[in-house]
Order: sequence, then C-alpha cells, then structure tokens
Amino acid sequence: MTTLEPLRLPAASSALAWIGERCDGELARAAELVARLRAEPRRDARAVLNAWNEIEIASANAAAAASLYAQTHPDAAVRDAADEALQRVEAFGTDLGLDRELYEIVSAVDGAELDGDADAARLLARILRDFRRAGVDRDEATRDRLRELAQSEVLAGQEFSKNIRAGVRTMHVRPDELAGMPEDWMASHRPGEDGLIAVTTDYPDSVPLSTYCTVSSTRRTMTHERLNIAWPENDGVLHRLLTLRAEHARLLGYADWADYDAEVKMIGDGGAIGTFIDRISDAAADSALRDKAVLVRRLQQDVPEATDIDAVDVPYYSELVRKEQFAVDAQRIRTFFAFEKVRQGLLDVTGRLFGLTWQRVDVPVWHEAVASYDVLRGGERIGRIHLDLHPREGKYTHAAQFDLVPGVRGRQLPEGVLVCNFSTGLMEHDEVVTLFHEFGHLIHHVLGGDQQWVRFSGVATEWDFVEAPSQMLEEWAWDAAVLATFATDAEGRTIPADLVARMRTADDFGKGFLARTQMFYAALSLEIHREVPDDLTQAVREAQARYSVFPYVDDTHFHCAFGHLDGYGSGYYTYMWSLVIAKDMFSAFDTADLFALDVAARYRDRVLAPGGSQDAAALVADFLGRPYTFDAYAAWLATEGVSGAR
Repeated sequence: MTTLEPLRLPAASSALAWIGERCDGELARAAELVARLRAEPRRDARAVLNAWNEIEIASANAAAAASLYAQTHPDAAVRDAADEALQRVEAFGTDLGLDRELYEIVSAVDGAELDGDADAARLLARILRDFRRAGVDRDEATRDRLRELAQSEVLAGQEFSKNIRAGVRTMHVRPDELAGMPEDWMASHRPGEDGLIAVTTDYPDSVPLSTYCTVSSTRRTMTHERLNIAWPENDGVLHRLLTLRAEHARLLGYADWADYDAEVKMIGDGGAIGTFIDRISDAAADSALRDKAVLVRRLQQDVPEATDIDAVDVPYYSELVRKEQFAVDAQRIRTFFAFEKVRQGLLDVTGRLFGLTWQRVDVPVWHEAVASYDVLRGGERIGRIHLDLHPREGKYTHAAQFDLVPGVRGRQLPEGVLVCNFSTGLMEHDEVVTLFHEFGHLIHHVLGGDQQWVRFSGVATEWDFVEAPSQMLEEWAWDAAVLATFATDAEGRTIPADLVARMRTADDFGKGFLARTQMFYAALSLEIHREVPDDLTQAVREAQARYSVFPYVDDTHFHCAFGHLDGYGSGYYTYMWSLVIAKDMFSAFDTADLFALDVAARYRDRVLAPGGSQDAAALVADFLGRPYTFDAYAAWLATEGVSGAR
C-alpha cells in the first residue's frame, strides 16, 4: 500500500482558521522556494525545473482549497475568507509571471541538460510560454498595469460568481398552479401558512417545473425568474470584466481576449472559433428547423393561434412530443432513478469499467451531505473523491468538478470534488446523464494524477479537450445493459430495455436545435470578448437571433447568470469542440458491450492516465490509432429520430 495520505480536512466549525493556514501556509512556502531559487549560485536545468515544480505545487494547493471553499462552504464568512485567499494566490501568480529575474533564470536553462526527457522539455516550454503571455518582456509601466488588470479581473470574476450564488430566486404559487407536477415532487413542496408553495430557481425545482407543469403562466414566471438571476447586479460587473480583459489582451499585443485565450487551446486563435461555430450551426440547421416545426405543431394543438415557440414552452412540449410519439414518459422514467441507487450505480459502473474500487470513508468535510471515498486500484489507494451533490444556500448553483489536491507522484494523492445540485429523491434521467458527465472529470483528475510535474496533473490538457472524456462517459447513462445494473423502481423492477431504446430514439429529438442553442451561447461568449458591447442584453438578443432557432424571451437578461463567462471566458465553444472528439472516441467502443475491458483499459491508459503530459490530439490519436475526425459527430447529428414523425 502507498504511504501517501490524503489531505486532512478540518471540521466545518474549524474551516475559517484552516483556510488561512492552508492557503497562506502554502503561499509562504512558495515564496520561500522562490527566494531559494534566486539565491542558488549554480542552477542546472533539472534543479531549476524541480524548484519551479515545488513552487507550482504550493500555489496549486493554495488555489484549490480556496476555490472549493469559496463555492461550497455553508458559512458565508468562510466563503468570503476563501475568496480573499484566492485573491492572494492569484496576486502571487501574477507577480511570478511578471518577475524578470525569475524569467532570466528559467530562460537560461540549457535544454540539452535534460537528456532527452520529453516531459521536462515540455514543462520548460510551457513555463517560458507562461512568462511571455504574462507580459514579462514588457516595460515596467506596462507590467505594472498588467498586474493591476489581473487583480481587478479576479475581483470582478469573484463578484460575478458570488452574485449568481446569491441570486437564487423564489416564486410563491398556489397548488393548482402546479398542475402536472410529479407526486413525489409535490410531496416535498408543501404549502406554507399562506397556502402558497415556495419554488426556487435551483435545478431540482426549476427543471421539473419547466418540464411537467401544465400551467403555462407558471412556466413563464419560472422562465423569467431563471433568466433574470443576478440582474441587474451582474450587468455592470460583466461589462467591467470584459473591459478589463480587452485592455489586458491589447497590452500583450493581441487583437482581443479571444485571440489571447485561444492561443493555448487546440483551436489556436479566436477567428477559428467563429469558423467552428458556423460549421456546427450549418450542420445542425436542417435538423433544428425540422424538430422545431414538430414542437410548434404540438403547441398549436393547445394554442391554435401560436406561430412560434420560446424557452417557456420548449422543455414542456419537448417532453409531450417524446411521451406522445415515442411512449417515453419522463415521469415514469424518473421512478427508476432514486438518488441513492444512482450514486451507487455510478460508482459500480465506473469501478468495473476502469478497474477501480470506491471505498466510503468517514472523514471531516465542509458539510454533512458530502460523501467521501478513497479510490483504490489493485488494492492501492490512488486518490480520494468527495461528492457534494445537493443544493443549499450560498452554494455553487450549477455542476462542476473542483480540484482539492492535484496529484504529484510520490508527493501527494489527487483529490477531487464533484459539486452538483440534485434532488435527494427521484432524479430526472437528464440529471443522471449530468452526474455521469461530471464524474468523468473526477475520474480524469484522479487517474491523471500520477505525474512528476504538477503542471501536467489530472485534467491538465488543452481546455477545449477537457469536456471530451466527460461527454463520452454520458454514453454509459444511455445504455440498457448499464442502466439495468442500478435503475430499478420502488418495487425492484429493472428499467425495461425497450423503454431505454425508446428513450435513446426520443433523445435524438431536439439535438439539432440544442446544438444551435449551444452555438448561440458560444457565439455570445466569443463576440462580447472580441468587442465589448455597450448593451449586453442587446448582444444576447442579436446572438440568439443569429444562432438559436428560438426567439428571445422579452425582459430577460441571460448573460447575468451565464457563469461560464467568468471561468470559460470566450471559450464556451469548447463543449461542442469536445463533443466532436468524444463522439469519435466513443466509436472505438463496442456498443453491444460497453463493459468490454480491453478498449476501456486502453482508453484509461492512453487518454486519461497521461493527464496533460501530451497534446490532446496526440492522446486521442494514440487511442484511436489515427487522428480524430468530424465524421462521427456529423453522422450522429444527421441521424433522424422523432423529428421524422408527424
């Protein structure tokens, strides 16, 4: 067994002090390591890289703890302290990148001394690229301004995210205004003393309501509330963040933030993002319009005068079409997906697939709802995961994987955290898919965590590839044989294979207009980073008109709660870019047996385990035996499902 121990987390009551100790302690260690590097009289290549690795380990540890606790801890004081700690971590990183003395030390390294070590050479190249992109070669006044901009961007991004977390909205409605809602959902939403039921914009409330509620006015109210989270607060915050980024990019010699950001991704430059968006939009156009017409016709059965359909009705009528034309009733389907069974099923499926064991451990965590597991491979602990899967006040409101500890070979075990917002009762199948998706990131973090250089640990590939492994794992949530291992109803009946087949066919409905919607989001994130608009709401309307097949909902401000605009910046396209690769990688698997261990092991060892030690395209080519192509995605998009029915 390995002698490495996981990070010891504090009890929730001690978290405030621990955040300071963990973050500032690691930053102090990093500062001391920098001082030693400066003072070293003779600096051979490997000594410099080892020293830099130690500095990056310390700063990564500090950043991971601060980022997680800022988004998840139930105590607002702890979240604020974590935000402040993250500001100090980011300031340290900015100073490091602008430090000319350190740059001279690293740039003086003789690559020949690395004796053909490809990983070390890759690390050296990445460090030098980071220095250049930080602006170390600029004059002193420019470097000072870049330092100011970086800190201001951090503050604006934190304010943007905080407003979204705090912006959860609540509507109060009569029970009759919730007609059509599932019985278990209604049972968990009892009227208050005033006879009204409180419903929030959190996913466990808003998604079922938008899907099942037969009362159009209730769905419309929810849509408006959901699309106005953090309005008007984040309108000004986002404008400020975009303006800061634009100046930052120009000072570094880039035309705009999109060009700066794309330089280190697979796509290469901002112009290529626009080309990719248009390619997907064109490929999806026929399917999108065909499926939309099905929705409009179904709406007209209830509202004869209707000529178009918007976000208020799309989820509801999509569900009706699937139910009526393919006998796919989501309310029945959810009876097979009780949360506890799904969570255990996910662990069993992924354990079997990748040769892992998930061993529940009772350790201190930041909230009692968090479940923790040691990850074992061949009986040896290789990491630890934490599952924080239910909503609460002040918590991150979407779904994501957070690092807690980056893995470093022989030094520290990788630890990752899944942060989601699911019901504790029955789950929608879409939520099951989301859980598989996010767990794909967690597996990547752990399996890719056995690296010498922390820079390449875990999900450390180009950012427009990181979604591909998680998107591919979604396929297992659609397979009848896989679902049969855990999807049972209250009486113990397994979800029928023919129902899963109909679910898969019905899921083809809408993929065209969903792709166009994704391209609307991608185009918005790109365009506002290429030229900052005076009116962000108008920018939303224009991008939606060009790319989505559904009209803008009046008096809404989607951009204010579009959290990806902080973390992903101009790179929202990465979801679809990754999906193209995911579809191609999945083509290597035998759909008749998704538990076939030979291909799963090859995928684990050639794509996930290397982390960021190679370019993503090289990893995929090694797995597939050829470069990836657009073909599998195009074939999937062209497949006609329910859209052919009338």
